[in-house]
Amino acid sequence: MTEALLHAHKKHVVVLMGGWSAEREVSLVSGAGVAKALEEEGYRVTAVDVQRDLAGLMHALTHPRPDAVFNALHGRGGEDGTIQGVLEFLGLPYTHSGVQASAIAMDKAMTKRVLDSVGVRSPKGMVLARGAITGGDHPMPAPYIVKPVDEGSTVGVALVREGQNSPVGDAWSFGDRALVEEFIPGRELTVGVMGDRALTVTEIVFQAQVYDYTAKYSSGHAVHTLPAAIPEAVAEEAKRMAVLAHQTLGCRGVSRSDFRWDDSRPGTEGLYFLEINNQPGMTPLSLVPEQAAHVGITYGALVGWLVENASCQLA
Repeated sequence: MTEALLHAHKKHVVVLMGGWSAEREVSLVSGAGVAKALEEEGYRVTAVDVQRDLAGLMHALTHPRPDAVFNALHGRGGEDGTIQGVLEFLGLPYTHSGVQASAIAMDKAMTKRVLDSVGVRSPKGMVLARGAITGGDHPMPAPYIVKPVDEGSTVGVALVREGQNSPVGDAWSFGDRALVEEFIPGRELTVGVMGDRALTVTEIVFQAQVYDYTAKYSSGHAVHTLPAAIPEAVAEEAKRMAVLAHQTLGCRGVSRSDFRWDDSRPGTEGLYFLEINNQPGMTPLSLVPEQAAHVGITYGALVGWLVENASCQLA
């Protein structure tokens, strides 16, 4: 068989990256890594930097039609059900969660309500209009956390400390609504889920008081310990909750759930679910590829598995 014929028989994958959200730069790094790894695994790859141009995107996805789409977009438009709806309309198999799971998972307040129904404990909180948190009285005793309802990568997250005159400054501009939650002291844990399997528990130690955007994506700002040096009961409960969150929301492919653990409380009482990322980062510093490698799954095998498990409800 000629080299050209062999090339023609490889599965063609379009990698969507970039987008227009606050996480565009992270997505570009994720997408570049994914594209390179898929090529090394033997796939034919076309990388598409997604712009706010639906006609252009539709053309890129149909001339020619790929066998599968790897969704490496992050944030609004990329993991909130928007792009998933386009791919469903076109009948193209794509990686990660579908429309409904993506829309719910991107909305932190909705996720809390859904998971509360199955007993997944999260910090007490409330959704407030932006005006209620940029000035005026504190909505709860400090310290507490203010975060956008529908952003990822800790974009816009602020810790309000005791003694501050107002919740956050007027410069906070991450949507019309904010989720305000009690601050849970202790340690930061995260669990990646692949299919219906929890990979491991990572503890993240960082210099800032919150695990912010800089700590996530800048080398040297955070230390990952895996498996986390925590009691087995706490690790097992974190993994159980992560799988339950993944299944309850209807996620597919991979997801990652973040937790805070107040280690001053007995047993698993101090373990709180914070949020789920239904489209975790694939950068060199990202947590899910690191956890996969820990259990013997290479980066190439991970992205290849996602492609082979791509699906479309309307196909």
